[in-house]
Amino acid sequence: MTSLRDIRKNFLGFFEDRDHAVLPSSSLVPKDDPTLLFTNAGMVQFKNVFTGQERRDPPRAATSQKCVRAGGKHNDLDNVGYTARHHTFFEMLGNFSFGDYFKEAAIDYAWSLVTREFGLASDRLLVTIFAEDDEAHDLWKKIAGLPDDRIIRIATSDNFWMMGDTGPCGPCSEIFYDHGADIPGGPPGTPEEDGDRFIEIWNLVFMQFEQQAGGKRTELPKPSIDTGMGLERIAAVLQGVHNNYEIDLFQALISNSEDVLSSKAEGDALASHRVIADHLRSSAFLMADGVTPSNEGRGYVLRRIMRRAMRHAHLLGAGEPVMHRLVGELVNQMGDAFPELARAQSAIESTLAAEEERFQRTLGRGLALLDEASIDMKEGDALPGETAFKLYDTYGFPLDLTQDALRARGMLVDEDGFNAAMDRQREKARAAGFQSGEAAPDTVWFAVRDKAGDSAFLGYTASSGKGTLQAIVSGGDVADNLDEGQSAELVFDRTPFYGESGGQIGDSGVIEFANGARFVVHDTQKRAGEVFAHAGVLENGSITAGETAQLSVDAVRRNRTRSNHSATHLMHRALRDVLGDHVSQKGSYVGPDRLRFDFSHNGAVTPDEIARIEADVNAVIRQNVAVTTEEMAPEAAIEAGALALFGEKYGDKVRVLKMGDDLALTGKPYSVELCGGTHVTRTGDIALFKIVGESAVSAGVRRIEALTGEAARQYLETQAGLAKASADTLKVPAADVPVRIKSLLDERKQLERQLAEAKKQLAMGGGGGAAPAGPEKIGDISFIGRVAEGVGGKDLRGLIDEAKQQMGSGIAVFIGVNDGKAALAVGVTDDLKDRYNAVDLVRAGAGEVGGKGGGGRPDFAQAGGPDGNNAQQAIDAIKASLAA
Repeated sequence: MTSLRDIRKNFLGFFEDRDHAVLPSSSLVPKDDPTLLFTNAGMVQFKNVFTGQERRDPPRAATSQKCVRAGGKHNDLDNVGYTARHHTFFEMLGNFSFGDYFKEAAIDYAWSLVTREFGLASDRLLVTIFAEDDEAHDLWKKIAGLPDDRIIRIATSDNFWMMGDTGPCGPCSEIFYDHGADIPGGPPGTPEEDGDRFIEIWNLVFMQFEQQAGGKRTELPKPSIDTGMGLERIAAVLQGVHNNYEIDLFQALISNSEDVLSSKAEGDALASHRVIADHLRSSAFLMADGVTPSNEGRGYVLRRIMRRAMRHAHLLGAGEPVMHRLVGELVNQMGDAFPELARAQSAIESTLAAEEERFQRTLGRGLALLDEASIDMKEGDALPGETAFKLYDTYGFPLDLTQDALRARGMLVDEDGFNAAMDRQREKARAAGFQSGEAAPDTVWFAVRDKAGDSAFLGYTASSGKGTLQAIVSGGDVADNLDEGQSAELVFDRTPFYGESGGQIGDSGVIEFANGARFVVHDTQKRAGEVFAHAGVLENGSITAGETAQLSVDAVRRNRTRSNHSATHLMHRALRDVLGDHVSQKGSYVGPDRLRFDFSHNGAVTPDEIARIEADVNAVIRQNVAVTTEEMAPEAAIEAGALALFGEKYGDKVRVLKMGDDLALTGKPYSVELCGGTHVTRTGDIALFKIVGESAVSAGVRRIEALTGEAARQYLETQAGLAKASADTLKVPAADVPVRIKSLLDERKQLERQLAEAKKQLAMGGGGGAAPAGPEKIGDISFIGRVAEGVGGKDLRGLIDEAKQQMGSGIAVFIGVNDGKAALAVGVTDDLKDRYNAVDLVRAGAGEVGGKGGGGRPDFAQAGGPDGNNAQQAIDAIKASLAA
């Protein structure tokens, strides 16, 4: 049997032998493409190459691209687990030509691979072409020797690919595998084509034309090739199975879930095991690429996938979180091809465990509501949309999870009603209408890079240097010159200015030209990869491209930023030591004023943990050892122990930063990370590190804010001043301030309890120290109704209970008045509950104090209102309702 690992390796090796650069899969989070929720095809990372905005050398590539289709236009979520070939996560094998070879070579490569390398019988294969593509027809006959009846012409858009309404486009040619006459279905283009007999295994896109506005289509000067072969699909063919879930990878994952869940993958449980296996892959890979579960955008889709898997685990009998226990086998199966999965394993496991624990707390209540709402429904009925929305809004059940739960019973959901409720009540929850917020790629900057090349960065060793002005970008376009007072972004061949990236903000400073002109830089950004754009204003003179200048970074600001950036690395290591290896960076800000670090962790960081983190970082700072950097291949750096950011795309060479000596005296560095930012020369340059804030960002993500150097010293000086002022006020030594404050707070609590008790006694006595007034009679009912000035709503229950005990049988009403507001409480003794309902009575009085409604039980109810001046009128209204 050919394993999935072997198929991937053989595919990439086949094209590597034919001069293709084998590139790693890009992140599932697309860069510079706001049109995509997730990477969903192999060509996504090459989009700018195909549109001509970027150039590649060599002009051939091959990849095994990880893809997710679970939101928006490409959404296979509902079908996963119930069909043979639907997945939320899949791998797309592909070979690409960027203006190099075209149809003949692409067809030759495809036929050679599937028939010779993979050994598929040629009589089991047929192809489709676009109806008008006679060239492809002739090539298939020439290269593959296929007869006309196995080269099927398709006239629809199924076999003509377009990137958009305008842009590159071209005909397609698909290769189909015939599973045999015993499987229902007909060849493509026939009425029976939706059957499972003929399965598409590879799509070749011949990017041949340029679609222009108005409908005109012209030949591309350099036609290109984009192909896609689903790895899971071809694995099923090569392993002799008809269902993707029966290939070796899924069988290993499902076998593991059988063991963990003590449930066999058979009968009704089979679909659940398949859902869990598929959703485990997509969840883990999304988290490895930096996505965390949330209530919007990508995080919302991730949470939907996770919760769908968790509900199926619940159906299989899971009484506690189990998804995190399945991650290890996934890493065993796929970690060699995707090392980011292994690096993120602990973070993935902890996030899954926390999310499943959170979901299980609401799952039972949500399913109970669903069962109650659908008890009278029969097969074919639709659950009201309002009910489905309540499940979503209150219990976190996405619509598709509710649909999935009803599917087995043959029931539907009123989607229109659900959407109407969503529109009315929770505009923010329209998470499927996703906008990534990432800026679209700017063709101007690619043009600048094509002409000027990448900027050489001098800032690792210098804060000033000479450069030649390559381009002026002003008003959204390239300008020939710039005059005094105008704003622009300037590009030089060399620069000491750091362009914002990796959480570190861009440098500021001044640029002085040989002709006397002076440009003030407010910010520096990276454009189109490694083009450093200096944004600012020309204070005086005029400049033209080609002139030389002296570029000077604001050294004070740079040094403070460097200190904060280096401290961030040390803190990252300390966090992992103190909290665990599950800690991984989720975002950061590094500026001259402070540092901010977001990281994966469930639960607040305790004061003791913060103290340990600070102590470790400051211990490394005091070592005052040299900070070293080295360039090496990403894989070598990670093997050497360097931490890489999940979802970050690295080049052929990376900068490895080593800081400090390990505190355990192992002889190894304290911190080793991949980083392109600027850093201190020695750890002692940081001087001092102080954490000033810790908070939650989202589920499973915490944030720490900290200061270094002079900012940290000033913060501590301020805190010391506050401590001294407190000590002087309390007239105790500073060390005794906490004890004294606790003593004062205890005294205050005691006085508050005494005051509350006194107010209650006054209320029971009718106020003013008078002898306790007995109950009055309303008909045959004993009634006590009193206004209690200064008594809070939480104390009314005790007054009601005491009055009921005093009367034995009767109705008690107390209204507490505080700060002009009224709190109402009504109590009815048990023998009168059949005649009078406390809820009805409290509502009768609430209106008099400006309140609305009220709630509780027949024997006790509460309400409130803003107008405490009408408290007596409220009592009178309740009495009147009793007398009616």
